[in-house]
Amino acid sequence: MSLLRDRPFFAAAVAHFAVDALNSQRPLILAVLSVPLGLSNTAIGLVSTIYTFSGSLSQPIFGWLADRLGPRWVATLGVLWMAGAFGLAVNLPGYAPLILLVFASLGSGAFHPAGTMEATLRGRHHLAGRETTAASFFFFFGGIGYSSGPVIGGPILDRWGPPGLILLLLFVVPVGLNVSLRFAPPEKIIKKRVEDSMPMKARGLEQLIPFILLTAFRSWTQAALVSFMPKYYNDLGYRPSFYGVIVAMFTAGVAVGGVTGGWLADRYGKRVVVLWTLFLAVIPLALFPFFSDTDWVYIILPIAGSLTGASHSIIVVLAQRMMPGKTGTASGLVLGFTFTSGALGTLLSGYQADFAGFNVMFLTLAGFTLLAALLAVRLPKE
Repeated sequence: MSLLRDRPFFAAAVAHFAVDALNSQRPLILAVLSVPLGLSNTAIGLVSTIYTFSGSLSQPIFGWLADRLGPRWVATLGVLWMAGAFGLAVNLPGYAPLILLVFASLGSGAFHPAGTMEATLRGRHHLAGRETTAASFFFFFGGIGYSSGPVIGGPILDRWGPPGLILLLLFVVPVGLNVSLRFAPPEKIIKKRVEDSMPMKARGLEQLIPFILLTAFRSWTQAALVSFMPKYYNDLGYRPSFYGVIVAMFTAGVAVGGVTGGWLADRYGKRVVVLWTLFLAVIPLALFPFFSDTDWVYIILPIAGSLTGASHSIIVVLAQRMMPGKTGTASGLVLGFTFTSGALGTLLSGYQADFAGFNVMFLTLAGFTLLAALLAVRLPKE
């Protein structure tokens, strides 16, 4: 049976699309609110950091719960909680939206490890020996949600402002309910968790520390780009409908690159794919600040997104292999760390953008990507 025809996997993938479509509205909402609320780049970075921390630091706990109880209700409640908090956030005045966005992120934090666990276990069942490919398809749906979200949200913000974004919940809520119907019962998940006896792949600090730093630098680059491209183009005088498309081009590249990277990793090895994609990503990232206001940006950003995104599913699968039998916990830990390091990086990049300008910030991110590529040399070969 095709993986995408498997109902639990497809429910997880579509829910990932819905959750990240809501997540992608945050930079647009902050850019629109920055004028009436007087938010500086540092303030936007701070809100983005708190938002990401809220969802990220809770992920290991939700992953642990998914390992013990099964991911069905953890994922379902995560989607519905996020939808409810988001609906309130876009309809209240003043600073209340900033607080409610943070609460919404807890729903994302619950869904991601539970959804990743369900998708990975289903993938191992249907694509034996090609788990990275299965994980990449799951993250592909999330990436498409993150990239298409601004394309949908930008025009809505142009016409109706933040309250109009409640229209997105007409899709998100039914998707969350579908998760409760399609995910495998807890007893089946526990059985598969016992069967999941993959060997430890990374041994010793000489491999663990490079893995951690690589994950942090890669996440920092992606998170800062997505968070500040709307503000950068807003400062240049562009409308939300324009920079929504710009962000979508980058995140769509991330999604496509993730699938391609997973497929290549199962055939040619995880380390070589991570190393070369990150190394090549330095080129378009370094060119972006010099061509950001030209038509070349329509080529540079998708390439940069695809090359930086190629290693995402590989990193998650490597983390799962480091914790045999604890797929949910491992997923929560690596995803939580990924988002947390990206949030800290966004905060620091916002500070740098305020005092040195966006161009310096973008070039710094290219430098971090180069460091990540060099660290990939220390990843395990297999």
